[in-house]
Amino acid sequence: MSIEISIPETRLWDPVKEEFLYVKSQKLLLEHSLLSISKWEAKWKKPYLNSEKTPIEVVDYIRCMTLTKNVDPNVYYAIPATELEKLQNYILDPMTATTITNHEQKRPGREVITAEILYWQMAQLNIDLEWEKRHLNRLITLIQVCAIKSQPPKKMSKADIAKQNKALNAARRKRHNSRG
Repeated sequence: MSIEISIPETRLWDPVKEEFLYVKSQKLLLEHSLLSISKWEAKWKKPYLNSEKTPIEVVDYIRCMTLTKNVDPNVYYAIPATELEKLQNYILDPMTATTITNHEQKRPGREVITAEILYWQMAQLNIDLEWEKRHLNRLITLIQVCAIKSQPPKKMSKADIAKQNKALNAARRKRHNSRG
């Protein structure tokens, strides 16, 4: 799922050239995806998901997200605050009804996740490469669901077995009107 943002006609000041730049109004179609992150990481040589980003890196990520062709490079510096907020909400949106609640996964000590790690996980879980173009949060949720569902069933502890047996016996006694 992509998002469209609108940039109005704007005049920007270029302090290096000491001149005004005129940016025409434009609509940009953007996609927060593994493919976008892969492009960004190739340029900046640091993990997108686990790093602080400078304003220039944030603008460049928006450029990497862009599906629209032949975009004036200055347009990225003219994005209004309201459109940036809309874009931030889109990036943070889980894009799914699936929620994963404390599935007892061992959380690695701040493991650095890069595009290559996500591609590897996709390969390990047989997730089609087409998913690299879908919203990143949906892909990450799919990876988590596939990892959880592919785990072998958890063995029950002796205490859990005893509790289950006690409940079964109580249900049988009730059904057969016996005291046990």
